[in-house]
Amino acid sequence: MNKLFSQAGSLLGAIGVMVGAFGAHALKPMLTASGRFETFETGVRYQFYHAIALVLIGILSKHISNKTLTYSGYCMLAGVLIFSGALYTICFTGLNVFGAVAPIGGTLLVIGWLLMFWAITKD
Repeated sequence: MNKLFSQAGSLLGAIGVMVGAFGAHALKPMLTASGRFETFETGVRYQFYHAIALVLIGILSKHISNKTLTYSGYCMLAGVLIFSGALYTICFTGLNVFGAVAPIGGTLLVIGWLLMFWAITKD
């Protein structure tokens, strides 16, 4: 089992709970006033989806030992950090320029899912 991906997914899940709760309670007035509450929720949601996917990749790696699955995990890890990180940065700084960075993370997430599909298919 690839512990790195299971550990990363577990941490991203825990951080997602904390960030999501903080945003829903302490930051909601500020995020709502700036029109960024939905952006924040999107960042948290995608962080959670991919935290679960990373744990799954860690578990799958016990049964599927090929580099494609490892590349999938790295793409998802980088993708969630870039995608959700860009959305959080927009929310907290108001710098919309980070909107141009989010699609890079999103592309990495798509590639991660496709690589996972390929790893499972070719095993």
